[in-house]
Amino acid sequence: MAELPKQYNPQEVEDKLYQWWESSGFFHATINPNKKPYTIVIPPPNITGILHMGHILNNTLQDVFIRWHRMKGYEACWVPGTDHAGIATQHVVEKALMKEGKQRRDIGRENFVARVWEWKQQYGSTINKQLRKLGVSCDWQRERFTMDEGLSNAVKEVFVRLYEKGLIYRGKYIVNWCPKDHTALSDDEVNHSESKGHLWYIKYPIENSDEFIIVATTRPETMLGDTAVAVNPKDERYKHLIGKNAILPIANRTVPIIADDFVDTQFGTGAVKVTPAHDPNDYQLGIRHNLRQLIVMDTSAKMNTNVPPRYQGMDRYECRRELLRDLEKHGFLVKTEEHTNNVGHCYRCDTVIEPYLSDQWFVKMKPLAEPALKVVQEGKIKFYPERFTKIYEHWMTNIRDWCISRQLWWGHRIPAYYSPDGKFAVARSAEEALKKLQLENPTLTLEDIKQDEDVLDTWFSSWLWPFSVHGWPEETDDLKYFYPTDTLVTAPDIIFFWVARMIMAGLEFRGEIPFRNVYFTSLIRDAKGRKMSKSLGNSPDPLDVIATYGTDALRFTVLFLAPIGQDVLYDNEMVEVGRNFANKMWNAARFLLMNKEQLKIDNAELTITTSSASNELSDRWIISRFNTTVREVTAAIENFRVNDAVKLLYDFLWKDFCDWYVEFVKLRVQETNDVHLKAQILNRALKIYEETLKLLHPFMPFVTEEIYQHLGNRNFSETIMRASLPVCDESQIDHETEQRMEFLQDVISAVRQIRSEMNIPPSKEIDFVANCHDTEKLSLLEEQRSSLQKFLRLAHITLGTTLHKPGHSASAVVRGQEIYVPLKGLIDIEVERERLQKEIDRLSNQLKSVTAKLSNQNFVSKAPPEVIEKEKSKQQNFELTLKKLKNNLEQLVE
Repeated sequence: MAELPKQYNPQEVEDKLYQWWESSGFFHATINPNKKPYTIVIPPPNITGILHMGHILNNTLQDVFIRWHRMKGYEACWVPGTDHAGIATQHVVEKALMKEGKQRRDIGRENFVARVWEWKQQYGSTINKQLRKLGVSCDWQRERFTMDEGLSNAVKEVFVRLYEKGLIYRGKYIVNWCPKDHTALSDDEVNHSESKGHLWYIKYPIENSDEFIIVATTRPETMLGDTAVAVNPKDERYKHLIGKNAILPIANRTVPIIADDFVDTQFGTGAVKVTPAHDPNDYQLGIRHNLRQLIVMDTSAKMNTNVPPRYQGMDRYECRRELLRDLEKHGFLVKTEEHTNNVGHCYRCDTVIEPYLSDQWFVKMKPLAEPALKVVQEGKIKFYPERFTKIYEHWMTNIRDWCISRQLWWGHRIPAYYSPDGKFAVARSAEEALKKLQLENPTLTLEDIKQDEDVLDTWFSSWLWPFSVHGWPEETDDLKYFYPTDTLVTAPDIIFFWVARMIMAGLEFRGEIPFRNVYFTSLIRDAKGRKMSKSLGNSPDPLDVIATYGTDALRFTVLFLAPIGQDVLYDNEMVEVGRNFANKMWNAARFLLMNKEQLKIDNAELTITTSSASNELSDRWIISRFNTTVREVTAAIENFRVNDAVKLLYDFLWKDFCDWYVEFVKLRVQETNDVHLKAQILNRALKIYEETLKLLHPFMPFVTEEIYQHLGNRNFSETIMRASLPVCDESQIDHETEQRMEFLQDVISAVRQIRSEMNIPPSKEIDFVANCHDTEKLSLLEEQRSSLQKFLRLAHITLGTTLHKPGHSASAVVRGQEIYVPLKGLIDIEVERERLQKEIDRLSNQLKSVTAKLSNQNFVSKAPPEVIEKEKSKQQNFELTLKKLKNNLEQLVE
């Protein structure tokens, strides 16, 4: 195979490798009775979606788990797919129509749905193409779409079964209505936020009396739909008014004054207006008291014909302004107070939702929620981090019925069919519905019945995802083998939208949990801790980052920055960490391969054991460290501590292998003329390196595959992703050897630090004196004389147990042993003293300045937090540097 290029160029490697992987079927999983399955289903991105940083983290994590288990010998199956995304997709196509000067109603439902399918065919696969750039090893042969024929059949089957079980019902209920999208929203699709508003106090005259009752409201426009005034039966202030009528101001109609324990005597005046058609609490109160349900707005939140003519056609907020003006004019507005409201907004378009009475379909959730709560409490499904269990429990114990109907055209149409007399049947097809309806009316034909106009909430198909992708409701072989799945990786903000409902669906329709573990990803924020958004301009395009740094660099960096359960603070410059790591690995491979090529040695495999390998300290140390790393990385992955696994691999490869072991290999190869020994040294290093590449492959698939191909001269005949992961050999972990090596490293580092701090030129040889009180450490230094001499450019080495500090020496204490470097003749001591004193004076002045600034209350109270933190960091750096400089100056004194 061609020589490994001088530099790693991701652009030349990534697309080539991915095409080879995919075309070779390496990602494809098949039913294999000899293997245990490991299954992940992708959280299906919207077909309108494009890759963002959240996708990068989420899908990199899934790929790590899939590649890891594939290399552990599992039949690893990662099912990809996309979601039809009802509201979002309909919006996109409606916008395209608007550019043509049309609305969806102009072309009709059938043609509009056809246009959406055309759009899906043209643009719907964009995100999956982008995911390929991330290197994900999805089984693309299994790709699904939530409106595939098979998944649509699953949706119908579930609807029919739940309806027949009495868990789906239809009725008039207050729903969260989006006036912009003209559709109902479930409670989970409403984002609540605090908003400064007002509390208006309005007096309602008592019929046939000079008295009046004052009510307080945050939404005066809805008073035009009032059908009662309610007070608490225990409230002595109003007991004499219960049973009488109040006159609704402006509308001039009477409403009864009723008593209900629900009324809070401490809110406002203790008397509340009751609008059953426009408030969920009032709706329940109205049911209890058999009140009229008067709808005063249309679906666009404009006032309808049930209000006085002056307000008809007005937007709700325009009506509010005009009505308040009229109330004040006629003396009904008593006072206005500032009040903070918790206002609901549409999760899609951010429009303030309107509680609205309409015909909708609902799922009864409590019977489904109880077993779904139990399996999490019993630990059959585990959450990572565990704290999300409490959040899940809270939501499941306070669950409300799920409004599943949406007033859209794009989506799974509700499988309910109506006869002309308004009766309906729920069925899997029109033909099945007709048979049911004909039981009461035998004369009906298919032409007589019409399907419900509404579609189902997008999540109604998504909650079936873990088993519908495998062919359910058919009992397929894939379903039997790959379900239940193993791990779900998802964002915590859809724990209710999706995770909880999948658990319910899995238990209800399969009698099994849908997955065993749920890993909740971190939220990626910018370096200042702000949530990424287009409006802030702080949301980088991952494809641009990949083009600049390479896929592996981005994958590695987001994992490196993402401890489980904590937000990620991200900046593009941080990807340098990943790129530098890839380059470090590449350079180590080049060194080993070039030396191997020069020796013309073969690819003989060596078993990594201390007995067959070597008695050299560096060999025994790296073998121990390798096995320790295998053990710790494996434990980290099995416990979903991916961030820890990445850092363990980084430390081993960068520090242990590249910074230390490769340097020892260089020295040992240079010191011997024995070609066979050189071959042994290099083959051992290459074998350890190759096994480490396998460990790293799930995290950085491209660079590891490219190097792997060159290491064994494989010429793309086999892939690293199908290789077996290394297994820890506990017998090769030698803590004593690791401690001996750590002492040697500390000595070398201490002397290098002295050379650097004392400005000793790298070319100059130095003397080394070690006074060791520990005889074992002394014998180690004796044993490693040659290594010390080569690593540190030593002219003379003096070792002993009762040595004194030479004059004008720099010193360090390493694990209780005293190390000295005599400076006479190496540097001009007087000049160095002057230099150090000048630097001390300069930094002292800077420290004085920054300390004064931080002591200035005017500065501290006005400066942004990040500026204050920057000044504090400067202060700490100045103090630390001054301490080192003063210590160095002291060492130059006789």
